[in-house]
Amino acid sequence: MTAPDIHLINRLLDVIEQDILPKTAEGVAHGNKLFGAAILKKSDLSLVLAETNNELENPLWHGEVHTLKRFYELPKEERPDTTDCIFLSTHEPCSLCLSAITWTGFDNFYYLFSHEDSRDAFAIPHDLKILKEVFTLEPGGYNAENAFWKSYALPALATALPEAEALKARIATLAAAYAALSQRYQDSKAENDIPLN
Repeated sequence: MTAPDIHLINRLLDVIEQDILPKTAEGVAHGNKLFGAAILKKSDLSLVLAETNNELENPLWHGEVHTLKRFYELPKEERPDTTDCIFLSTHEPCSLCLSAITWTGFDNFYYLFSHEDSRDAFAIPHDLKILKEVFTLEPGGYNAENAFWKSYALPALATALPEAEALKARIATLAAAYAALSQRYQDSKAENDIPLN
């Protein structure tokens, strides 16, 4: 893969805004969390599919895992090889989702919000708690680049580009939209039966 550039970052932000966010808004309206993901083709950045969290159906259907479930439900002849795809996540994948991305053969993933954002801005601290309590890892305690994949934080990539200010403004707009969804989720989560809500 070539180094991320303004075209790629804008395309990934477009997919979050236009494809993942509407699905997530619908999911949150039903009581699910605000995490979502998408798969794009590396060759032309076309969208293969976008999905969102569906923990009300199954607590394992995190945004990323539910996306992978839907991906493998596509007819094999329509499903590109994972090494030919980009995996995009709205939030830094938790340990479950990191493993799922690895086991399915993706060699990359991009994310918008960090584990710390999930805890601090969205009041969902479970990713960091599980890393610490189950795996005894501190925040950021996994290898962001390893023999399986390389991960990219969109805000860090944006900051490194000449168009940083415009990209930061787009990210701030998305952050505000996700903050509103987060508030809706927090206001209604007592009514759901998600184990780690």
